[in-house]
Amino acid sequence: MHPSEILSTSQKFLGMDTKRKLRRVLIIGGGISGLAAAHRILEQNSPKNLSIEVLLIEASSRLGGIIRTERRDGFLLEAGPDAFLSEKPEAVELAQRLGIADHLIETNRENRRSFIVRDGRLHPVPEGFQLLAPSRFRPFLTSGIFSIKGKARMALDLVLPRRRETNGAGDESLAQFVRRRLGQEALERMAQPMVGGIYTADPELLSLRATMPRFLKMEREHRSLILAMWRARKTAEAERSQKSGGARYNLFLSFDEGMQTLVDAIAGKLPPASIRLNTKADSLSFDEGNGKWLVQTSKGERIGTDALCLALPSYSAAALLKETDAALARELEGIAYASSATINLAFRREDVPHPLDGFGFVVPFVEKRSIIACSFSSVKFAGRSPDGFVLLRAFLGGALQPEIFALDEDEMLAATRRDLKLLGIERAPTLSMVQKWPRSMAQYHVGHIEKVERINKRLEKFPTLKLAGNAYSGAGIPDCIRSGWSAAEEILNAEKADAGC
Repeated sequence: MHPSEILSTSQKFLGMDTKRKLRRVLIIGGGISGLAAAHRILEQNSPKNLSIEVLLIEASSRLGGIIRTERRDGFLLEAGPDAFLSEKPEAVELAQRLGIADHLIETNRENRRSFIVRDGRLHPVPEGFQLLAPSRFRPFLTSGIFSIKGKARMALDLVLPRRRETNGAGDESLAQFVRRRLGQEALERMAQPMVGGIYTADPELLSLRATMPRFLKMEREHRSLILAMWRARKTAEAERSQKSGGARYNLFLSFDEGMQTLVDAIAGKLPPASIRLNTKADSLSFDEGNGKWLVQTSKGERIGTDALCLALPSYSAAALLKETDAALARELEGIAYASSATINLAFRREDVPHPLDGFGFVVPFVEKRSIIACSFSSVKFAGRSPDGFVLLRAFLGGALQPEIFALDEDEMLAATRRDLKLLGIERAPTLSMVQKWPRSMAQYHVGHIEKVERINKRLEKFPTLKLAGNAYSGAGIPDCIRSGWSAAEEILNAEKADAGC
């Protein structure tokens, strides 16, 4: 049946005014961004009676994208992200809307610190150190992470002038910024591994303005990063002392049964008929005459829709859009991606000599090891391992080490076990799980903000086409939820305008 016939039949059945259109929104991609978009549309649709049909198609056999939790032999294994930032409110708000906020858990209150590897040893990150610069002087001065020469160079930040703004100089790479303010050793020993653990990125290419604009703001407003950090800490301490109550979350949150809890809760709110798994979008076309989209799927279906949300990696969106708008497709294809892998490893506690008195460690690239970082999962969050065991989670690959990602699973596991000798571990794990995520991490290179602006400009030609995902305005889970919500709100606003609301 032609989409127009379905529309006419549905209107007659519902007794609707024929001036009011029954609209279909098709969401391609069942990761957290697509799920957030679908949930927001249906959540807002029902009480406002906008009569929007939502259909979400996903190429794989499951929802959630890189969010995947498994229970195995009493261990809770996260194949993808194991937590999210609470300071970005979208994930907490979504949990509250879904009725699962009581399943949120904070990191354990003890041992809230991390380590950095230098010369084969784990050194604690100095108290008060925030990614790039210290907010406390004594822990920084006594740290073994930096040489005396490196500390002296970092201290020059206190007297260096701020950068003079010139035309076209609004953005610079993380590496350029850190070298300019704090020196090469600060880049190699702290900034690269700490930021690499977040973005799996090459600091020589990573846009500071697109990823950590607050540091540019610190320089602009305070001149010195160290002074800005120190003043911010003093202000925060004063504010905390004045607050007498109210719930405050720790910086990192997860769910008691893992991050899959969030995916399952959203899926449980969506009508079963609105989700189609194992359904890949092979091609799409746009009819300028009636403003509708037509999607051809791997199952031979032709799905007509009034609005379309591509909650996909930008290169997948580019492949679908190349016949519709070649310039838009080129911009989307120009966003680089890095591949990464996680390896969960379980050990008997007595087989791990290290006290595990922190949440994990990161490894500078200059150390020439295979792993990027290692999280002490069973220390970080409760309920991750049975008594008498520990669960560790290693990260490999990224933009700087694609050759490590190219290893097969056995080689990758062997390389990880060699690096875990940093913890004194010699025995084989009692359980392991390797998960590879090819081209999963969007890379925000210098000029990324301008690229996204050009993409949005091209999208103005297609008011019913929206993009969502980690490629545009933030790579974390709250960012992806926000991108899905934004796409949904724009679709809803268009529908309300059509309906005369």
